[in-house]
Amino acid sequence: MADEEIVPALPATSWAVLGLLSFGRELSGYDLKKWSDRSLGLFYWSPSFSQIYSELKRLEKAGYAGSRLVAPEAGSRDKRVYRITGEGLAAVRLWARTAPLDPPVLKHGPMLRLWLGHLLEPERMREVLATHREHAEGMRLRAEADVADAAADEAWTYPRLTLTWAERYYAAERDLADAMLADIDRLERPEGEGPWH
Repeated sequence: MADEEIVPALPATSWAVLGLLSFGRELSGYDLKKWSDRSLGLFYWSPSFSQIYSELKRLEKAGYAGSRLVAPEAGSRDKRVYRITGEGLAAVRLWARTAPLDPPVLKHGPMLRLWLGHLLEPERMREVLATHREHAEGMRLRAEADVADAAADEAWTYPRLTLTWAERYYAAERDLADAMLADIDRLERPEGEGPWH
């Protein structure tokens, strides 16, 4: 990397929005929200509409994105669509290649409840884990469907791999909830029925 190549100081949301634009399509704020919900929301977070529009303004001001108004196919209002600029593509490429990688931070509500299991009835702990299992399986199915949808577009090779990672992650969370439920059952066995191990 050349000394003069410094990653611009932008918040993570800017990089996420710019990354969505990096696939070369013109997208409205609504389109960006839809895409982020179906991709980023499965493994990072999905910015709100207000965050997306505020980041689009920031990116335009920085020269990383441009916009234009297009006439609607139906309805009465023009729609603003955004496209990444050459400078924006260079910036997001530099960020993806060189910015320090933040390790994932585990903030896991069900694990916190399990840690406090001594304060809960076993049945309540089972409900917490069963709810988490149901959520994880729902997210896994959503990721699986999005993997199939992404297969139609060659430009989505790496997003498809990321969605596959999300699918595997949620499958693992589902399986961990099942294992924790089995562990709770072992904890409750009477002394003669086998020790906890």
